[in-house]
Amino acid sequence: MRPLSDSQREALEEATSAYQGQLTADVARYLLARGIGQEEAVTARLGVVLDPLPGHGRFVGWLSIPYLNKDGRPVQIRFRCLQEHDHRALGHGKYLTVAGESARMYGVDSIHQAGDEIHVTEGELDRVILRHKLGVHAVAAPGAKNWKGRHRRMLAGFSRIWVWGDPDDAGAEFTQRVTRALRQAKGINLKQGDVTDTYLAGGVEALRTAWRGNSQ
Repeated sequence: MRPLSDSQREALEEATSAYQGQLTADVARYLLARGIGQEEAVTARLGVVLDPLPGHGRFVGWLSIPYLNKDGRPVQIRFRCLQEHDHRALGHGKYLTVAGESARMYGVDSIHQAGDEIHVTEGELDRVILRHKLGVHAVAAPGAKNWKGRHRRMLAGFSRIWVWGDPDDAGAEFTQRVTRALRQAKGINLKQGDVTDTYLAGGVEALRTAWRGNSQ
């Protein structure tokens, strides 16, 4: 993956800071309904696009999710549509990045801070829940199609890797992709929905129960 130039880093920092400052009360309530409070939102530097910077015009009204390096500086921004509609029918996915950008791993600070174990989720916001609610080190590689060979190399040194795939066909494909790539990886069997759904349904204890059920 080609390193970012100084100008690219400056532009990403400018955008991340601007969108953080544009976070509205409505979007804060949306995040809170997903278990993400102000502290988690600030730490993850989440924002919303109201006054888009160049190249981000199509993301007006979308949630901005910056991918931060180990020092907390953005190296990419992913955007999530907050409208409840048929995204594909309207010509876009629920999540998008700027065209031409390579898929990255979200939450790489955990790779530098974790001990022998690490957790992997499909979604960025699921990673926020695991990191801040369950208190474990976690990364996200959004979807099986975004799992790359370099991601395997980034996690190869851990003795145990817990994979929290969504309980659907796409989640099964994701879990299989990761566990086939890393022999020390083991899937978590979620039944109530994804990580966020499980947390909202039963709190931290529901996440612990799912984890313990697969760690015997």
